[in-house]
Amino acid sequence: MNKYVLRFFRILISIIILQTLRFKFTANPDSVYIFSKVGLEPFGRIFIGILELVAAILILIPKTIWLGALLTFGIISGAVLMHLTILGIQINNDGGLLFFMALIVLILSAIIIWNERKNIPFF
Repeated sequence: MNKYVLRFFRILISIIILQTLRFKFTANPDSVYIFSKVGLEPFGRIFIGILELVAAILILIPKTIWLGALLTFGIISGAVLMHLTILGIQINNDGGLLFFMALIVLILSAIIIWNERKNIPFF
């Protein structure tokens, strides 16, 4: 795949993840609601926020793209699973926006993992 397209995907993932962090770190009522419903409020919200921050940074650094993409894939897989089992696709009348953003990030991180598979040390 074209390196510029992959770079765009990495930047898009970072932007999406980073823009959601302000909600997690400022205890936005929607974020508190979500993490309360899955039983992870407040420590899970903060911990996942920190992991997302690390993933958003790692995916932008050329030597750690694979690690950032794997971390992102793992975190967002959990988010998608929570939407499908506990939360539902639509949360507080958001029209499914959080769920669909999570799906986009999940798909893009999978594409990046596939592209970076030769750089993953344990593969």
